[in-house]
Amino acid sequence: MAIRVEKPPVALIAGPTASGKSALALRLAEQVGGVIVNADSAQVYRDLPILSAAPSPGELKRADHRLYGMLHGVEACSAADWAEMAKREIADVHVSGRLPILVGGTGLYLRTLLNGIAPVPSIDPEVRNQVRERSVEKNRTKLKELDPEAAERLNPADTTRIARALEVVLSTGKTLRKWQEQREGGIGDLIALRPLILLPPRDWLYERCEERFAQMVELGAADEVRALIDRGLDPALPVMRAIGVREIASWLKGDVTQEEAIAAGQQATRRYAKRQYTWFAHQPPAEWPRFREPMTHTTLSDALALLGVKS
Repeated sequence: MAIRVEKPPVALIAGPTASGKSALALRLAEQVGGVIVNADSAQVYRDLPILSAAPSPGELKRADHRLYGMLHGVEACSAADWAEMAKREIADVHVSGRLPILVGGTGLYLRTLLNGIAPVPSIDPEVRNQVRERSVEKNRTKLKELDPEAAERLNPADTTRIARALEVVLSTGKTLRKWQEQREGGIGDLIALRPLILLPPRDWLYERCEERFAQMVELGAADEVRALIDRGLDPALPVMRAIGVREIASWLKGDVTQEEAIAAGQQATRRYAKRQYTWFAHQPPAEWPRFREPMTHTTLSDALALLGVKS
């Protein structure tokens, strides 16, 4: 007779920025003695605690938090890098007998952790250089010949993804889609996942985005950006591409006024939230619960109930 082994539980709270993920995760952690594990690509950096809306010192005291502010801005963190760190933290939390609570809005991070990553071999440097030196039009023409499905699917102006698809098929002889069918290293089948996607009304979400960005500036986000500028970091680094950095940098350089920078940062935040909203509305499995109410003190208990917890 086979012995049934229960899979270890992992809670997941995901959704667009400003949707109330952190508040819900904190309450859940307090209710069940859980540990919050960050799944936000900006919050892994210690350089932007204000601009990334990282947990406050008071929030950090209320529950154990992992993978927040653990990298310097000079370090790049890929989805695969984060997934490996998250696996270690989740395993450690399970050993302690507590519930890991994944929280974040970086869909690629979560998908890589749960589903694994395609085992694409290293790209031939010569192939990469040739592809990156050509125009997007020439690359797309070549991609139509070698991987017509990708050429049709990708936005004609998406330089990065077209180049990636082309260099993969040129270097390996196999399309990127074929490689992606062989994902490895995911933990989705090894855990008992308790997911919840936050998709509040868009008007409420966008208003929250605007209010929060203005508050970030009041709290000193400009000082964080100034420190990054003074360090002369590569503009291509992820920390330099975080929402709000470019807009505030333009103000600090005197190219725009403070009011214009705030307006631009608010617009960038709304656009980012819109992209996240679309992704989380359609990409996760349909059976994952979606919570569509504004996250307030009143509705918090309803969201907890969907995670199997009575407040």
